Amino acid sequence: MRVLVVEDDPRLADLLTRGLTAEGFAVDVERTGTDGLWRAREHPYDVIVLDIMLPGLNGYRVCQALRDAGVWTPILMLTAKDGEFDEAEGLDTGADDYLTKPFSYVVLVARLRALARRSRTAQPVLLRAGDLVLDPVSRECHRGTARIELKAKEFSVLSFLLRHAGEVVTKSEIIDGVWDAAQDPDPNLVEVYISALRRKIDTPFDRRSITTVRGVGYRLVDR
Repeated sequence: MRVLVVEDDPRLADLLTRGLTAEGFAVDVERTGTDGLWRAREHPYDVIVLDIMLPGLNGYRVCQALRDAGVWTPILMLTAKDGEFDEAEGLDTGADDYLTKPFSYVVLVARLRALARRSRTAQPVLLRAGDLVLDPVSRECHRGTARIELKAKEFSVLSFLLRHAGEVVTKSEIIDGVWDAAQDPDPNLVEVYISALRRKIDTPFDRRSITTVRGVGYRLVDR
């Protein structure tokens, strides 16, 4: 799941990035309202964490500008301000949820997942390819009745492949969908995770669901 964090406090932005990345999110960060507005318009995200007190444009104006431009990515507003009028203003400009600093990190993650789920009502709750099932909510993976333990990034890569099941996806597309823009990982790192996934979801079950399309990329199929 791709998250855009628009937060001018370097310490908080770093904590959010490290924490959300550990939860399996791909996180991009912008420090001003102007830059956040540009990135949210130009790149697709599953959810946006938007501070209100920002340099350039404040969070209210960013939110309003996104909605006026037809960008309906779920927005969770984050602010040190507290009061029902501040919350009401945020929601009136098009925000979907609101948290006041200091906040519970557990609650933040739960709300982000809930916002992303609500924005995907047309998508299946479970991701499937035959008897391979991935649950984005519980973050569990099964092959038939066997539970498969996956690390956070393995889960994210497999989730991306399942969302594009039957399609050929390149290493660059996997990187764009799973890693945040600041990391810029070596494309060979994709091979590392593909190999790890094959050892977990295919080899023990005598399957070949992740296939290599030579010179192009990978395809996940029901095998």
